[in-house]
Amino acid sequence: MSLFRIWKRTLTAEHTVVEGVRIDENEQCVIVSVRPDARRRQRCGICRRPAPWYDTGRGRRRWRDLDHGVMRVFLEAAAPRVACREHGTTVAAVPWARHGAGHTHAFDAQTAWMAAECSKSAAAQLMRTSWRTIGAIVERYVADRDRLVDRLSGLRRIGIDEISHRKGQKYMTVVVDHDTAKVVWMADGHGKDVLHRFFNALGKRRTAKLTHISADGALWIAEVLADRAASTVRVMDPFHVVAWATDALDVERRASWNRARRQAADPDTARALKDSRFALWKNQADLTDRQAAKLTWIAATDPRLHRAWRLKEALRAVFTLAKTRPTAALSALDRWIGWARRCRIDSFVDLQRRIRRHRQAIRAALTTGMSNGLIESTNTKTRLIIRRGFGFHTADAIIALAMLTLAGDRPTLPGRQPATE
Repeated sequence: MSLFRIWKRTLTAEHTVVEGVRIDENEQCVIVSVRPDARRRQRCGICRRPAPWYDTGRGRRRWRDLDHGVMRVFLEAAAPRVACREHGTTVAAVPWARHGAGHTHAFDAQTAWMAAECSKSAAAQLMRTSWRTIGAIVERYVADRDRLVDRLSGLRRIGIDEISHRKGQKYMTVVVDHDTAKVVWMADGHGKDVLHRFFNALGKRRTAKLTHISADGALWIAEVLADRAASTVRVMDPFHVVAWATDALDVERRASWNRARRQAADPDTARALKDSRFALWKNQADLTDRQAAKLTWIAATDPRLHRAWRLKEALRAVFTLAKTRPTAALSALDRWIGWARRCRIDSFVDLQRRIRRHRQAIRAALTTGMSNGLIESTNTKTRLIIRRGFGFHTADAIIALAMLTLAGDRPTLPGRQPATE
């Protein structure tokens, strides 16, 4: 096998002819002279359709390829221009790189894989490029991967949530598809205006095809959904409903501690109530012996606080029951609302009013079994991306990496098949 054929195989560039190889001693790199084969010449760099020759352009140019050993490798070729009927005068396409890029397909693919698997600083050091170039390659790779994919097409059941990406109340809005378990839309900011942007991109026709939308109890989400997707079933996330009950219980615990502290008859009682929050917050099945003993002491010492704990556990039991008996869970929810209305504990009286306001969304959660668990998992992975990158200056960089890893097929290393489950 000739030297040129060996280099052609190692470059992983199809439809490419190797004309020569030399070492540039000044820059300490390998220069491989190449050209497209006859079937790929004189094509528009944008649409890749055949086009008539225009001129020689600015002469020969180089594209960065994967390193060979410790040596950097550049592909060098002529860059003539063609006259495309649709796009006018443009640089001719080359089979080894994207239009307008200074790196080969193989270099982009390996860099995208590195960015998805490790920090951008480590990827930049290994690939011998800059942090900014890593970000540009990620955006280019995602755009090329999703060029013929409409992620908002065929949506039926989606989840909406927000995630904080840095200090100072900086949020991003995330939309996931429950059926494919993939992110379909992300944007910087949160609130009505941002969510309206999503529905503007989705359009009225595709919005009408939505059947279920899961979300937490944020008022801005509920108002936008009532305006833009009134016929869609809104599903309340069960975790947030139980979290409301936990917050109401904690309000009553602090009130009980303050009552005991003001009485000052027994300072140890007030101190014990203050230290009881973990026993009260925890699920009953997960209590340790010491925490169970603490609850027994609370039942004898402060029946009102113990009743608040029973209300919290009863609401959690409603969602547990829904996993096997949805109809029974609906009846249990109605009974819980009646109990909370008569309990004479202010925080739980307020909670039952809140639950009644979101009653239809909560009933949908009980009957459909949907939750925001998928989108919370997405948020956890996004936070891992942020932590792995030691923070990002802009939300756009986070969105690019999140879409790279969570919105479609993850990048694979050049010349290797994607891993199978």
